[in-house]
Amino acid sequence: MKFKILSIFPDILNSYLEDSIIKRAVAKKIIKIEKYDLRNWTNDRHRTVDDAPYGGGAGMLMKIEPLYQALKEIKKKSKVDVKKRKIILLSASGKTWNQKLAKQYSCLEEIIFICGRYEGVDARIKKFIDEEISIGDYVLTGGELPALVIIDSITRLLPGVLGNSASIEEESHNKKNVLEYPQYTRPAIFVAEGKKYAVPKVLLKGNHAQIKDWRHKKQKTKKINNHFADIKSGN
Repeated sequence: MKFKILSIFPDILNSYLEDSIIKRAVAKKIIKIEKYDLRNWTNDRHRTVDDAPYGGGAGMLMKIEPLYQALKEIKKKSKVDVKKRKIILLSASGKTWNQKLAKQYSCLEEIIFICGRYEGVDARIKKFIDEEISIGDYVLTGGELPALVIIDSITRLLPGVLGNSASIEEESHNKKNVLEYPQYTRPAIFVAEGKKYAVPKVLLKGNHAQIKDWRHKKQKTKKINNHFADIKSGN
C-alpha cells in the first residue's frame, strides 16, 4: 500500500510517521509513504499557493494550478492501476471517515491525499479527485492530521502489521456501532488514595466460557446522536 501526501507543510508529518506501528509497517515494506511539498509546483519566486477568493470573503484559498500540476505529475509517475487508487481531498464537506471505509480502502494499492489549508481549496479541484473525506464534525487548521488518522486506521488492518490478528476482530467498531469490552492487566488489585480497585473476579478464574460470556455482556452499543446532524462537517 502506498500513501502519498500533498501538503504545504510536509515536515510536520514526520514525528508520527517515523515511530511505532507506522514505522514498523514501513520497515516491513507493507506500506510506503511519500510526502510532497505543494510549493514545488508553483511558478513564481514567492512560491505562492494561495490567493483571495472571488466574490470576497474572509481568508485565502489554495490555488488550483499548483494542485493540478502536482496531481498530474504524481499520477504520471505512479504504476498503480487507476482502479486500485483513490485521490482524496481532506474536506470539511466530505464524507465522514469510519471503520467501514477503512476496511474498503485497505484493499487499494495507492491513496493520494490533498491536505487543505487556509479557508479551503479552489472548488475546481473536485474535477480531479475521487473523494472528499472528513474525520468528524469539527474544524482543524489543515488536512495533515486527518491524513494521519486515515493512514493509521488503514495500516493497522493490513496483513502483517499487528502482531496478533485477533486484535482487529475484537476491537471497537469491528461490528457496526459496537464498542470493545473493558480490559485489565496486572496488578489484580490496584490501590490509590487508600481505595482498592480490583479486576473483575471472572477474569481471574481461567474459565474461558465464562470470560467470553462476560465480555459479550460488557460490550457496549454506541448510541447514535442525531442532534448535531445539521452542523457543518469539518476536519
